[in-house]
Amino acid sequence: MSSRSAPRRRAERSSRRRSRAARTTPDPRPAPVAPVALPAPVDAPAPEPASPVVAEDRAAAPEPESRPLTRRARFARTRWPFVIWLLVVLAGVGALVSCRLEVGADWVCGAGAVAVSTAYSWALAVRCGGRPVVVGALALVLGLAAVLSDDDSLRTGAAVLTCVVAAVLAVMATAPTVRFVGAIREVVLALVLAAVGAMATVGFEPVVRVARFEYVTLGLSLLGSFAVVYRLGAGLHGLGRRGVVIVLIGSGVLAITLAYAELLRRYGTPGLVGNLLDVVVWSRDTLGAFPRPLETVLGIPALAWGVHMRARRRQGWWVCAFGVAATAPVAQGLVNPSITLVESALAVTYGAVVGLLIGYAVIRIDLAFTAPRGRRGRRAEAAAALRPEPPRTRALL
Repeated sequence: MSSRSAPRRRAERSSRRRSRAARTTPDPRPAPVAPVALPAPVDAPAPEPASPVVAEDRAAAPEPESRPLTRRARFARTRWPFVIWLLVVLAGVGALVSCRLEVGADWVCGAGAVAVSTAYSWALAVRCGGRPVVVGALALVLGLAAVLSDDDSLRTGAAVLTCVVAAVLAVMATAPTVRFVGAIREVVLALVLAAVGAMATVGFEPVVRVARFEYVTLGLSLLGSFAVVYRLGAGLHGLGRRGVVIVLIGSGVLAITLAYAELLRRYGTPGLVGNLLDVVVWSRDTLGAFPRPLETVLGIPALAWGVHMRARRRQGWWVCAFGVAATAPVAQGLVNPSITLVESALAVTYGAVVGLLIGYAVIRIDLAFTAPRGRRGRRAEAAAALRPEPPRTRALL
C-alpha cells in the first residue's frame, strides 16, 4: 500500500534538483554593469599671451636647416678661391722663370718658390679635406724662414717638402675619365703640376746629393700618396682580389726597377754598364734626352690606367697611388745640375709618350677581360661607367 506523501516527496526532490542545476549553470545573458560616474571635465587653463619681444624673436629665428651660410662658407663655394690660387701660382711661376733667365733681383727665386709651395700646400689640404688655412700658413712660415735665414739645411728641407707636396698633389688633382683621351688629359695635367713643383724645388737652392734626394723624395711621396688613397679606397678591405693583385704587381715593378738601377750603378760589370751607357748616350745625342725608366714603365701607365679605372671601380685609386712614380721624378728632375732644362723637358715628354702607349695596352687588356663583348656592349659599358667623384677643386674626403 503506497503512501499519499510519496508523490509530494518526489515532486519536492525534482524541484530541488532543478534549483541546484540552476545555481550551477551560468546564465548566458551578460550581467548588468553598474554605471560608473565619470569625473567632471576640468577646463584647461588658457595659454598666456606671449610677449611681443619673444614672438618677434621666434618669427625672426629661422629653422636649423634653413640657416643662411656664413660669409666664409659662401666665399668658399664660389670660384674666387681657385682664381686667387691660380693667380698666386702664375705669379710664382713668373718669378721662377725670370730667376731662371737671370732677370730681376736675387730675392725673386725665393719669393717664387715660397709662393708656389704655399699654394700647393693649400691646394693639397683642400683636396684631402684638411685645414687649408692652417696648412697654407704653416707652409708660408717655413718657406719664409728657409729663405730669410739662408741656411742650407732649411733650404734643403723646404725643397724636399715642396717636391713631395707637388708629386702628391699632381696625382690627387686628377679626375676619373671614361675614355683613353681623357686619361691623356689627366696625365698631362699631372705632369704640368709636377713640373711647376720642380721649378719651385730648385728655387729654394738646396744643397743635396742627387741620388739621396731622389730616394728620399720618392719614398715620402709614396707614403703620402698611399696614406691618402687608404682613406679614399675605404681601407684595405676595399681592395678586393683585383686590388691586391694590382698593388702586388705595382710594388714588384717598383722594387725591381729601383733595385736593378742601384745594383747596376754599384756592382755592374764594365761591359754591361758600358753597353747601357752607349744606349743612353746615343739617345741623348740623337733624340736630345733619354726617358726615365721609372716614369716610363710604372708611373705613367699606372696614372693612365688608374684614372680610367676610377670611373668604374674605387680600386682605381690604388692604381693611381703608383702615379707618384712619374710625378716625383718630374718634380725632382731639375735638382741634377748636369741635366739642362731642355733635356729634362724632352725626357719627360718621351717618357710620357712611351708610358701612355703602355697604359693604353694595359687598359685594352683590362677591358678585354672585364668589359662586355662586341662594339655595342663596349659602348653601353662606357655610357654606364660613371662612378661619381667630387669636382677637381673640391675635397675628396
